[in-house]
Amino acid sequence: MKIKTSYLISTIFSICFLVNFAFAQELVFDSPENLGFSTERIDRIENVMNEMIDKGIISGAVTLVARHDKVAYLEAFGKKGAEEKKKMESDQIFRIASMSKAITTVGAMMLFEEGKFMLDEPISKYIPEFKNMKVMVLNESKEKEPYHLVDATSPITIRHLLTQTSGITYNFFGQPYISELYKTNNISDGLTQTEETIGEMVKRLAKLPLMHQPGSQFTYGLNTDVLGYLIEIISGKPLDEYLKERIFDPLNMNDTYFFLPKNKVKRLAGLNKLNIQGNLEQVDGEIIKGTERYSSDYHYNGPKSHFSGGGGLVSTASDYYIFLQMLLNKGEYNGKNFLGRKTIELMTSAQSDIDYFWARGTGFGFGFTISGEPGETGNPESAGTYGWSGYFNTFFWVDPKEELIGIILTQTVPYNPSVIERNFRNVVYQAIIE
Repeated sequence: MKIKTSYLISTIFSICFLVNFAFAQELVFDSPENLGFSTERIDRIENVMNEMIDKGIISGAVTLVARHDKVAYLEAFGKKGAEEKKKMESDQIFRIASMSKAITTVGAMMLFEEGKFMLDEPISKYIPEFKNMKVMVLNESKEKEPYHLVDATSPITIRHLLTQTSGITYNFFGQPYISELYKTNNISDGLTQTEETIGEMVKRLAKLPLMHQPGSQFTYGLNTDVLGYLIEIISGKPLDEYLKERIFDPLNMNDTYFFLPKNKVKRLAGLNKLNIQGNLEQVDGEIIKGTERYSSDYHYNGPKSHFSGGGGLVSTASDYYIFLQMLLNKGEYNGKNFLGRKTIELMTSAQSDIDYFWARGTGFGFGFTISGEPGETGNPESAGTYGWSGYFNTFFWVDPKEELIGIILTQTVPYNPSVIERNFRNVVYQAIIE
């Protein structure tokens, strides 16, 4: 079903909500004009999405735009998968991969607000295996071993996990020698079937060297998976149970899971990859290529025991919007407070620099990238906008100055933010008229 962006259709969706349409739950719709958009301009999203589909960049997508606490635009485009005849639906379920990080981070900060831990405590206080960490240093001389190990000069803290500055990396993102160690020790990136629990893997990860001294620089990695295990230790509950009780159920995020129930598997979008001819083809099962390893079916096939807080969730545009609206509301949603205003201000303040080509002018807070001034980023969002993305080309951002939320969900490999996310973001901002 395609949702049009007119006041009449908004009214229809209010009726749909009353009869309990799953994808419309708790969402309040309004016309683009009432929310400060030009309908003519916001409808350009359709042209942009269809052009990417026609070019074979994506097979389909769901897009959502909200402003001033109401949804102005919710549309599905294209097909459920590259080799499927079914159309994409607005309530499609997506593998959100690293968009899981924001949710797990919120779960951790709830415990922080309850006084269960301090940000600058060493994680070895809770996970002893992280005592006496080693750091890998590359040797300059080719006649020697490629690297040697030195002692970490300071312990990894919880703050380091939150800001991605611990020195822990990803198998697919680290330098070659670290990647080989991760592969040899069967360290999961959280994107495929994994037999063991997250705790078992984290303890083994703690025996491997870091890429750099803790706190010295930003390195994207399994920090939030370690944070998820920390939540399990402090709360005394499995991560899936904790997030369900503290976030998903209270927010009525009824389509967000680590592992899908059988009756919802059919709603999971197809996963696609570019083949050597440059065409999209649908992934069936597990893909292993170099350091990359991901699976199309691990959210419903396999042991279902590995709760990856950094990359393991599935969700819908509507569910994730509710979560983001809670953050934009400074921690409140439907009369319930999930986090304090000052905590969210801390989380969405840049605390480390991101020295990556695709993140010019941005920093990283707790679980989010934080935009600098438009002149620094070269992009239209306001300074202080926060967001993140996922491995399969899922993206979100929250612009507090404009009271704006944008979400685009696709299921395509390889990761391509400069085309998919930027096309969508730019066309959203050009539609703002007041």
